[in-house]
Amino acid sequence: MTIRSQQELEAFVKETVNTCPVTDIHTHLFAESFGELLLWGIDELLTYHYLIAETFRFLPELSYDKFWNMSKKEQADLIWNTLFIENTPYSEACRGVVTVLNRLGLDLSQRDLEQYRAYFRSQNTKDYIDHIFELSKVKSVVMTNDPLDDYERACWMEEAPRDPRFLAALRIDPLLNQWSSSWSKLKDQGYPVEEELTSQTISEIKQFLHDWIKRMDPLYLAVSLPDDFAYPEESVRSRLINECILPVTRETGLPFAMMIGVKRQVNPSLKSAGDSVGKSDIGAVERIVSQNPDNKFLVTMLSRENQHELAVTARKNRNMLVFGCWWFLNNPSLIEEITRMRLELLGGSVIPQHSDCRILDQLLYKWDHSRQIIAKVLCDKYTDLFQAGWRLEEEEIRQDVEDLLGGTFWKFIGRPEPQ
Repeated sequence: MTIRSQQELEAFVKETVNTCPVTDIHTHLFAESFGELLLWGIDELLTYHYLIAETFRFLPELSYDKFWNMSKKEQADLIWNTLFIENTPYSEACRGVVTVLNRLGLDLSQRDLEQYRAYFRSQNTKDYIDHIFELSKVKSVVMTNDPLDDYERACWMEEAPRDPRFLAALRIDPLLNQWSSSWSKLKDQGYPVEEELTSQTISEIKQFLHDWIKRMDPLYLAVSLPDDFAYPEESVRSRLINECILPVTRETGLPFAMMIGVKRQVNPSLKSAGDSVGKSDIGAVERIVSQNPDNKFLVTMLSRENQHELAVTARKNRNMLVFGCWWFLNNPSLIEEITRMRLELLGGSVIPQHSDCRILDQLLYKWDHSRQIIAKVLCDKYTDLFQAGWRLEEEEIRQDVEDLLGGTFWKFIGRPEPQ
């Protein structure tokens, strides 16, 4: 059916975006078979590192040691009282908790943390996972899987039945960013490597990657890189990329996902909340992508200042797909600005968002909030076409939305989308 008016257009776009199932291409979620790695519930939501950092801003008298010596429940009580009772929770991280509670049908007028805890205690894990996927209209999520983590490795080795909604991504941060401390972990797994990158060590690292690719069946290999990431350079990381990562991903056809721009531990006292952001050199991305045209790259950058250059780089390199607005970019004003700019430069050949969730319940707010912005930007872009005399069929819009919320990803990696 042809859209006949701007009013019809806006109503159809909003409805389509709000109901379209999503492939969430990067999260830190885990299936139930991973045990304690699967996080959910109100205390997990409240002790999320975004909220921890925000809480300290309101409590200058609170020592870091005192906070970290609290139980999780005590930390959650403090954060709830500080950010939601004594102050208005309009930061995006706080608003996210409010959205989750509202979408779960809990009474926000009471502001009763114990009542919310009682709700979560009453939930069965398996049924709750189903409920969150249904409410968020997310059909699958890509996990972040580290085979050098002892607990997670043990879960993989048990070969428990896999939940098809939880897909794998092979995380290689320890290899590329902490080789001096991670090489011995490969050795403990039976790979005869040395800290020095000998020819045998390079061969064994590649074998390690191939073995875990076979075990996990990941959709891509991923690494989080610092703001001063350079390529090429004389470093262990650059050698590992050139001699291990790029050959293995080229042989297997898997994309290499680079998440660039992290400044680690600018405030170590905040622990996991102590990382920050830095502007990176887009030239490193240009060089690695253009010099390796037979490899596929998924790329996102953390700094707002890098976003325009990143989109332009993607225009010049068809083997690169830009994805998401992560971490410090996950604010509505920035998501809208970046999504608008990307659609104007790249059309639908982008992945506008991923949730980066660490807690299952966050799927509700991350996707509710992002859908609103994606729909708004699409309405504006379609309106521009409409006013220029172009008319769109409903099916064309539906296909555009399906591509943005997952289809483009599956086409890029060259796999059929799971049904």
